[in-house]
Amino acid sequence: MSLLFGKHLIKSTISFLKTELSFAIVNRKPVVPGHVLVCPLRPAKRFRDLFPEEINDLFNTVQRVSNVVETHFGGTSITISIQDGPEAGQTVHHVHVHILPRRAGDFERNDNVYELLQYHDKEGQDSQMKWRSEEEMEIEAAELRKYF
Repeated sequence: MSLLFGKHLIKSTISFLKTELSFAIVNRKPVVPGHVLVCPLRPAKRFRDLFPEEINDLFNTVQRVSNVVETHFGGTSITISIQDGPEAGQTVHHVHVHILPRRAGDFERNDNVYELLQYHDKEGQDSQMKWRSEEEMEIEAAELRKYF
């Protein structure tokens, strides 16, 4: 079964968790290893468009996923971010929460993570981060699926 992420059809093989109202997927261009996304099933464009039960499920899922990716990827902290609207850096018009496992020294300046998030998934951006293959994403999703 495929999932809808904005206008993108997401193969079930890159999803690693589905709840009643949310789903979690691996990122095609992660800022750090283990950078994943949690989204509501309903493709709401903005956070304000979510219903209370969707917010509850979304953040319960974010908490569960955060615990797993921090442990699995050897993090010691987590950055959780929502880019809510185009001026905030949102490129896919579907609410989604970025979860990034963090560790000491992963960025020269801690807040550099937000600069990378702003541009990480835009086409044609010069970046050290590379688009991952379907196979790479499927392997990571399968590893994470084992925790749920």
